Amino acid sequence: MAHASLAVMTTVHSSATAVDTGTAHTSRASTPLCSLLPSGNMCPVRIVIEAHDLPGRSCGPSPERPDGHHNIHVGVQRRNRPDELDGVTPGDAPSARWVLECTATPTATGVDVTGPFVQGRPGNRFIYLSWGTVDEEGFRMFRRAKLLLNHVPSDVLAGGVETGGLVARLGLTDRNGNPACADVRRLGIEWSALPAH
Repeated sequence: MAHASLAVMTTVHSSATAVDTGTAHTSRASTPLCSLLPSGNMCPVRIVIEAHDLPGRSCGPSPERPDGHHNIHVGVQRRNRPDELDGVTPGDAPSARWVLECTATPTATGVDVTGPFVQGRPGNRFIYLSWGTVDEEGFRMFRRAKLLLNHVPSDVLAGGVETGGLVARLGLTDRNGNPACADVRRLGIEWSALPAH
């Protein structure tokens, strides 16, 4: 269970520049620009996470918290640092949005996406959304949701590398009304490429 100082948390969404996430494409006939580079060369790619249907500030009990969890917040965990979070947002916000600067590297088997907030090893990259309670001592994590990058459709990933960005849209409440956790594919996450400019 992670316990973070409030000093390392931002209070609202990520501070990256505004990004147009309008009509996106999911496939194209042209060859993605990044794929034209030799294997090992990196391209910048921005991942935008747009979340809706947050669960509220409280949720049901757990073995560690028989009285439930209260003053719930959610943020993106930095790689291998569960106590460092970006864009910490209250659980009753109408929506949440994070913008993550990443890189895409062509490999012999596809494209490897890395960045300060991307977890895992090649072939198994993912992003953690960490849920926790906030009190005078800081942020106490009690569950996490995983956005699996290796399950982004290949044509969407190619389009995102070409235009420089990917968008993930998802709800953050599970079927029991609790904060979404583990693999969020069952909740209907939608990936698309940022539109070309």
